[in-house]
Amino acid sequence: MNDGGEKMIPSLDIAMDMEIMEVPKLGAKAATKAIDEWGQPKSRITHLVFLSTLGTVMPGVDYQLIKLLGLNPSVKRFMLYHLGCYGGGTVLRLAKDLAENNPGSHVLVVCSEIIASGFHGPASLQYAHLDILTGHAIFSDGAGAVIVGCVDPSDINTVVELDIKRNELPLFEIHSAYQTILPNSEGEVGGRLREAGLIYYLSKGLSDVVSSNIDECLVEALGAATNNDTFEDWNSLFWVVHPAGRPILDKIDTKLGLTEEKMRASRHVLREYGNMWSSSVLFVLDEMGKGSIAQQKATTGEGLEWGVLLGFGPGVTVETIVLRSVPTA
Repeated sequence: MNDGGEKMIPSLDIAMDMEIMEVPKLGAKAATKAIDEWGQPKSRITHLVFLSTLGTVMPGVDYQLIKLLGLNPSVKRFMLYHLGCYGGGTVLRLAKDLAENNPGSHVLVVCSEIIASGFHGPASLQYAHLDILTGHAIFSDGAGAVIVGCVDPSDINTVVELDIKRNELPLFEIHSAYQTILPNSEGEVGGRLREAGLIYYLSKGLSDVVSSNIDECLVEALGAATNNDTFEDWNSLFWVVHPAGRPILDKIDTKLGLTEEKMRASRHVLREYGNMWSSSVLFVLDEMGKGSIAQQKATTGEGLEWGVLLGFGPGVTVETIVLRSVPTA
């Protein structure tokens, strides 16, 4: 035990077999719930975007999900692996592009994360292994799903009328998407898949790297989305932030001067479920929209019109999704 060698004992086969079996099952549960809330027949789903950081297999777990859900076998599938925590923003960006470029399409987005490959038994408590212990403390399994479609502005009245009859009411509009790699961030967070499983590393300075660059990401994303109009007060937006950990949320709060309630949804998800990698922001999005409706806010964005979804992970890569809320009544 004194040299920490047990950390590298080969165990990947068992962990991968577990993930390959359970990732599509967990994703199917989230997708079924999303489809039920959508209220439309599964036959209307035209595309599937499925992300799982682990669980690599051919055919992919997207193939298994098609079978479990009983979707049309001609559904166009996109399987993404190994993105990590920022992937929750990536799948929404991809779904937006697919929906906008394929009129009448409905994109089922599923993030399913089971991190058995990242779990390791106790080894030496040397500093080199604190990354693994930190991950055990905050990382967790979870799956989220949403359905993304596109309304044709030239036929808005007809579409809205039809959607009301179909009970197809949106929660948010994905207005625009922006991705960037933070400067001087290589080596801050990442991982390698080894015989022992996923060996990941988390820099102590990760929260500083993210928070010190976050305002530039927001200016770029919001400037492009709103014709370069500036937001003098970041509190005029609603916030859907990946709950990576308390230090990151705290430092983003401080850097942007956000009031205490702005990170409420993200902190709730972190407290109740932990950091579920890519699926986390879908949980926060759900908490935000449904919470706003339950509290009788004017819009799904806690009464505000504009907001942002932030996902960040290995790279350090940041996905910034500009959201527009919809009226709750």
